[in-house]
Amino acid sequence: MTNIPVEGIGIPGEKPKFQPPPGWKRYFSFSTDHKVIGIQYLVTSFTFFLIGGFLAMIIRAELITPESDLIDRTLYNSMFTMHGTIMIFLWIFPSLVGLSNYLVPLMIGARDMAFPRLNAAAFWLIPVVGILLMASFFLPDGTAQAGWWVYPPVSLQNPGGHLISGQAVWILAVAISGISSIMGAVNFVATIVKMRAPGMTFFRMPVFVWTVLSAQLIQLTALPALTAGAVMLLFDLTVGTSFFNSAKGGNPVLFQHFFWFYSHPAVYVMALPAFGIFSEVIPVYARKPLFGYKVVAVSSLLIAGVSLLVWVHHMFTSGTPGWMRMIFMLSSMCVGVPTGIKIFAWTATLWKGKIRLQTPMLFALGAVLMFLFAGITGIMLASVPIDIHVNNTYFVVGHFHYVVYGTVTMGLFAGIYHWFPKMTGRMYYEGLGVLHFWLAFIGTNLNFLPMHPLGLQGMLRRVSSYDPEYAFWNVLASLGAFLLGISTLPFILNLLGAWVQGEKAPDNPWRAIGLEWLVSSPPPIENFAEIPIVVSEPYGYGKDEPLVENAAAVRGE
Repeated sequence: MTNIPVEGIGIPGEKPKFQPPPGWKRYFSFSTDHKVIGIQYLVTSFTFFLIGGFLAMIIRAELITPESDLIDRTLYNSMFTMHGTIMIFLWIFPSLVGLSNYLVPLMIGARDMAFPRLNAAAFWLIPVVGILLMASFFLPDGTAQAGWWVYPPVSLQNPGGHLISGQAVWILAVAISGISSIMGAVNFVATIVKMRAPGMTFFRMPVFVWTVLSAQLIQLTALPALTAGAVMLLFDLTVGTSFFNSAKGGNPVLFQHFFWFYSHPAVYVMALPAFGIFSEVIPVYARKPLFGYKVVAVSSLLIAGVSLLVWVHHMFTSGTPGWMRMIFMLSSMCVGVPTGIKIFAWTATLWKGKIRLQTPMLFALGAVLMFLFAGITGIMLASVPIDIHVNNTYFVVGHFHYVVYGTVTMGLFAGIYHWFPKMTGRMYYEGLGVLHFWLAFIGTNLNFLPMHPLGLQGMLRRVSSYDPEYAFWNVLASLGAFLLGISTLPFILNLLGAWVQGEKAPDNPWRAIGLEWLVSSPPPIENFAEIPIVVSEPYGYGKDEPLVENAAAVRGE
């Protein structure tokens, strides 16, 4: 059979113009191979995960006693500002983009992303963002201290009067991060819409691809608002404009609208790919088709759509009129419907399945359990009376960390372990993986669960000292944070050791169904010897039907 041309990727069979260097050097090159870029994203973002986690250790060490006795309050403000910024803009977003970069072309039967050079350029902006943020620690007035939400008027303070202040560098770095994300979103949407293999209809796409598409549509719709707001804030801070400066007639609440119009949907930009990982992992390790596949797929788009209509629930105490509170309370609660559909589908998939509790499955089940808890507290926060009671307290911090760590980061670990053999051609060490899971699961709950009673009792967030009556829950939370930090060690040992000298992985060690499992581990350049012709839906576990018509040709046999 002959190769099938695919729009936008050049002539099949010809070598691409930008061949990556051989061996480890490829990961330090301006490669246009989506697989190399994916691993570049993952390794870079994990490096910043370690930095952000180290800052969290300092914060929790300060909070283990009621007195502010470890670091001064100015440095404490910088610590929690940079911790939140690094974890969101340099860990979660880029790590999810990295995993998506690696998997999406393989899953849809494409040889690469639609715009390979744009893809590489988007990645190389991430180290620039990281260098800017780290360098801001060495400025005369130190780095930013206004928190990752950067509300004016706090973010407009510049007591040193320097043009290049820590806050200005922070805003510039976030704006660059936004540009990188928009470039990536254009690429993902174009790739998924235009480069699917023959027969790969929308309802034959894996759910992971659906979730990436939904998340990137949010990026294209809402991210320009935050990027524009950041640029306007930078002008206010550096050249004296008055968009948000109330002293000059500006409106600081307007910035909150810019910020939350993107930053609430951004939670789903993080969570949706994690939902996609659960939908890929659970059927494989339960040996059953994904229950309600089409409904689960469409629910991703519903989550994306509803998420654009809920941002004001973060502003119930910002002078929002009562009628508007009611509208956004109802719209916020509506998000629970499509997310509930997904949880029901995952549970139904597990029902009477032949469950294998290997490391990816453990992380997926643990993350789903914590997402269920986060969903319940999320509904509570969408309720106006409860939100007003716990506003600006540790209850909000606990809920948010159950989402971003308990759900998204644990989901990422599930995905990394699941696809590690495909990426590296090596098997990870199961014992270290299981140890990693239990340390992380116990540490996560010990760290973030105590924040809920703390918030209900009234302990404010962003403080370095507190009333001694809050000490018990804070000691538990700090011990959990340290355990969470320790849990990262077996993960590092496992992946580094396995990558260097682990057992060689077969092409499909999990007996999974999907185009990425048809090719060698790791996949060759341009992925497929011949473009696959898809003839059935994914998740056909227990069914005697092929996924593609030309499996042998796809493998180059």
